[in-house]
Amino acid sequence: MDLTHLTAISPVDGRYRKQTALLAPYFSEWGLIRYRLQVEVEYFIALCEIPLPALGTFPTARYAELRAIYKDFSEKDALAIKEIEKTTNHDVKAVEYFIKQKMDAADLSAYKEYIHFGLTSQDINNTAIPLSLKEALQEVYLPKLNEIIASLAAMAADWEKIPMLAKTHGQPASPTRLGKEIRVFQVRLEEQIKGLKDIPFAAKFGGATGNLNAHHVAFPTYDWAEFANGFVSNSLGLKRSSPTTQIEHYDHMAALFDGLKRINTILIDFSRDVWQYISMNYFKQRIKAGEIGSSAMPHKVNPIDFENAEGNLGMANAIYEHLSAKLPISRLQRDLTDSTVLRNIGVPIAHSYISLLSLAKGIGKLELNQAAIDADLEDNWAVVAEAIQTVLRREGFANPYETLKALTRTNTKITRESISTFIDELEVSEDIKKELRLISPFSFTGI
Repeated sequence: MDLTHLTAISPVDGRYRKQTALLAPYFSEWGLIRYRLQVEVEYFIALCEIPLPALGTFPTARYAELRAIYKDFSEKDALAIKEIEKTTNHDVKAVEYFIKQKMDAADLSAYKEYIHFGLTSQDINNTAIPLSLKEALQEVYLPKLNEIIASLAAMAADWEKIPMLAKTHGQPASPTRLGKEIRVFQVRLEEQIKGLKDIPFAAKFGGATGNLNAHHVAFPTYDWAEFANGFVSNSLGLKRSSPTTQIEHYDHMAALFDGLKRINTILIDFSRDVWQYISMNYFKQRIKAGEIGSSAMPHKVNPIDFENAEGNLGMANAIYEHLSAKLPISRLQRDLTDSTVLRNIGVPIAHSYISLLSLAKGIGKLELNQAAIDADLEDNWAVVAEAIQTVLRREGFANPYETLKALTRTNTKITRESISTFIDELEVSEDIKKELRLISPFSFTGI
């Protein structure tokens, strides 16, 4: 059975392929190979710029030709590299040989042994992968997340003055404002994004065991550490980790995944709250023509977008948790356990991205049902007890909390009328009574 959207094992590449296609250039096998090519070519050009003795005659006018190897990289090229890999049984070596073949064809054979000069495969993988991760987040994931935040900001502004009954422990509590409750999520997400920006995209680039041994033995008078720092920073836009073993220690990448996990956790919280508001009839959902909510119950309009988001966010977080726990651990100078794990970093990002698309769709369907919100407030006059007892405290009234408790903590329903009667019977000045009468579930919403 050939691989298609219908036969793919993972829904990321099957059912949701249309949604995740934007991530394929970063996290697919094709994408990984292309980023490896970019690192190899840019490294060779950086060596020419030193220049090393044998590369002093390399024609700089041909840099563009070299860069075209990765900039014009095609699926046909990727298949050619995979064909080489059948012989080498080593994916990075296959990339090296492919570039050398290109140099042979371009009459640049005299320079080709400086492709992959002094490097180990992890110098390529541990630069290519953080570079792909950085660009995927900056070019695909974060723009979509920022769209969600902008939608939250717009909702918060539109609904800023709408009073709403709060629910703590699932029970009626002091009123709040709908806009403020939405803004809580907006600000939480904004603060987490600020934290993400403080985490560097780190790369390992230091030879077989991290000491630039081969570079130093070949050219002992050259400052290879300074070169490596400059190459990783200036050519790739990453931060070079030093010292390292054969591999990147992944501490920064683990912190990044933990940060992404926190963002997802906030979005799960938001998804569940909106789901609850829909079930309380605070929100209605715009009906899409032809869409079916239940195969048996024709009336159903289910909050499926928020449920889909919650499910995908949970999947992403489970994988993020493993990535951040596993990647920083390696036996001695290295083992291979990071290799297969790193190939999966696109999976949680894909699940996260699917959830963002679902949230955007769900938010776009929401319609405020203010009548239901107002009815809930009117039905819960007991929540003004906090306000009344606090004003009475201010006035030195004896046992105000206990007095309001005796009124409200019963099985008798508290109404607008019963609160009014209670105020009338208080032994306080008429001015205080007038102040208390202004308090209602609709006005007692704080600042």
